[in-house]
Amino acid sequence: MRESKQILAAWDAYSDEHTDLDGWPHDADAYGLRAARRDADTWRSFHRVRPFAKDLLATAEVQVQHLNATHIQPRWPWQLGALDAALQQLDALQQEWLTVRDALPPSARPGTDIYDDALAERNAEAWSCLDEWAGHGTVLLEIQAATQNLPPRAPALTTAHALSRPAPAPAAAPPPTVRR
Repeated sequence: MRESKQILAAWDAYSDEHTDLDGWPHDADAYGLRAARRDADTWRSFHRVRPFAKDLLATAEVQVQHLNATHIQPRWPWQLGALDAALQQLDALQQEWLTVRDALPPSARPGTDIYDDALAERNAEAWSCLDEWAGHGTVLLEIQAATQNLPPRAPALTTAHALSRPAPAPAAAPPPTVRR
């Protein structure tokens, strides 16, 4: 996530320097090539997290459920939902890419236009989802930190739970009074 933020910051700097005041690139071809590199770098960066991203989200959701409500940021559920939706879209784009790649002629290898163009299309379509992870992925770290620094909330005492506990032992009778 940190690397994705660095890629985005580098892109923003490039874009600011290579566009006019209205946002139009000075050299559309060079700008497009740089955008394609940004997309590929961001995909490659996220690809290290993607295999276990679903587990990270599931863990964070469970952790939030165990936090005291006063320690939960109101934006966390929304951010987790946005990350989950982005991950689903990324998984779909990856499946589409694998289908396209498998349908390419045997001569289509990395470095050929047909292969590289198809891959660049996948990366470009994935950009907004990857940007979502770069922008909101730190919520996973925030939730983890919150669970490390705060005691868990007390579990609610349900009727079934109360009935399953042993009844308290009756109070011992006071010792007999001895009269003399």
